[in-house]
Amino acid sequence: MKYILGFLVVLFAVFGGFAAHGGDLLVIWQPYEYIIIGGAALGSFLIANPPRVVLTVFKSLPKLLQGSKYKREDYLDLLALMYKLFTKARKEGLMGVENDIEEPENSELFQAHPRVLADHHAMEFITDYMRLIISGSMNPHELDALMDLDLETHHEEAHKPSHAVYRVADALPGFGIVAAVLGIVNTMGSIGGPIEVIGMNVAAALVGSFLGILLAYGFVGPTSAALEARAQEEGKFLQCIKACILANVQGYSPQVAVEFGRKTMEGPMRPTFLELEAHVKAA
Repeated sequence: MKYILGFLVVLFAVFGGFAAHGGDLLVIWQPYEYIIIGGAALGSFLIANPPRVVLTVFKSLPKLLQGSKYKREDYLDLLALMYKLFTKARKEGLMGVENDIEEPENSELFQAHPRVLADHHAMEFITDYMRLIISGSMNPHELDALMDLDLETHHEEAHKPSHAVYRVADALPGFGIVAAVLGIVNTMGSIGGPIEVIGMNVAAALVGSFLGILLAYGFVGPTSAALEARAQEEGKFLQCIKACILANVQGYSPQVAVEFGRKTMEGPMRPTFLELEAHVKAA
């Protein structure tokens, strides 16, 4: 909703201000300028990015309408799951959680936390590293280094869509100039004709420059920033999982291990120590 509201504010401020100043909004409607700029931007986007990134961008755009991917409840659900997982491992031994890790979709422990179970990346991160811990072949320092490498790879992958969209935003003013130049070329062909026709052609050419700049800084650039923020949210969620698992491997109690995870959370998301303690015990 915030995403749509921002777009509406930009449109109202720009076109409303133009109309209030006495401008004719019909002059802004120049379909050929829109086709030139939009087509060039889309074509360059397809040329510059592999199909996987292109598909990811188009799949990610509708998700921006849903707002933040993770809310406070998601973090509380995650910490409650980690607390129960570590508690079961401490009581029954690591082999006691092996079936839960191997088949989380059939595990009552994981099924009690559908928010986390529905998150593919979070589940993959939890199950992969718990398998390594169960195998007993890695010490905490090795596990920490491997997690950092994994998170760095995930970070690069998650930010590719935002970088791809940002490059389009960076190119849009140039495409606006291309459309404007073509408009001037068209105008030069009508020299000697009625002054009204020449004026309309010049206006159409200027709309090209205007449109390229507006799309770059009013829509596509902010969309790139929104995609980047969403990728960072997922990275923070995985950082929380990492902190919990490492604390558990280092021998801390389940309550203290999830406290390590709580410390990675940003202010608005972070519950107090007592809130977290009450939540995990209730779970």
